[in-house]
Amino acid sequence: MADMNDVSQDAGWRGKFAGFALGLSIFSVLWFAIAAIGTKLGLWGWQFGLGKMTIGWGPMLLMLALAVSLIAILLAVIKSPRKQALMLALGALLISTLAFGRVIAFKGQAERLPPLHDVQTDWANPIMPSEALLADRAETGALNPVEAAPIVPEAADARWPGTGGRLVSEVQEEAEFDPAKQSSPKNAPYPMLETLVEPAASYDMAYEAALEAVKARGWTVVTDDVQSGSIEATVSSFWFDFKDDVMIRVMPEGEGSRIDVRSISRVGLSDLGANSKRVSDLLTEIQTRLN
Repeated sequence: MADMNDVSQDAGWRGKFAGFALGLSIFSVLWFAIAAIGTKLGLWGWQFGLGKMTIGWGPMLLMLALAVSLIAILLAVIKSPRKQALMLALGALLISTLAFGRVIAFKGQAERLPPLHDVQTDWANPIMPSEALLADRAETGALNPVEAAPIVPEAADARWPGTGGRLVSEVQEEAEFDPAKQSSPKNAPYPMLETLVEPAASYDMAYEAALEAVKARGWTVVTDDVQSGSIEATVSSFWFDFKDDVMIRVMPEGEGSRIDVRSISRVGLSDLGANSKRVSDLLTEIQTRLN
């Protein structure tokens, strides 16, 4: 009977404080969604939504929620009734701890991956954008230029020592999976990106497979020129509505074909490996369609 009373009895201000801790923890999680959705809706710029709200204030809000949750637990156990306030405080601690863990994991990933936002399969013969794609990028205020031999900005050295001023192609190559250095592709920051050569697939077959793969992913096709073998598409992220551009080049290779892909972000220094994964996944899907 005592236990039942302990559950049902109001813990007074201690219970209210525990409820506040739970509300703060939930709000701290929603904060990141608010930052992203506000950016996507155009309520503020991505520099504010990602830089200030997410990276700057988000972790501090989570730490505050953690501290308040711990205080709520201490207040809940100092005297009876305990259970109601303690359950609320533990719920607050669980939510804020899980969310803070995700932030720590994100930070670790950002530090592990190189400062790249532009990758492709063939830097010796780089894929360059059409006038139509350049116009579309300019219309949306793209900050990252599309260059034949881009260089990592010097400012990157502050967070990624030794990368500033170097060719993007070199940094990408170092980050890719190397069987001589890693036992598994999972141990490498980036997958190996190479030209897809299909000796048994004609040029027309390869082009059609690439175009079908792009359309199946729901990307916005900017150019579709079967004569030149060029396909260009734009990918919009769910969160923040960031836009990346994918350029595909299909060329005949004897009786077969070769396919190269380039993916570049319109804004930002590091893409957290998104472009590299996109290129790798797209090539795998094209190869599957051809085989």
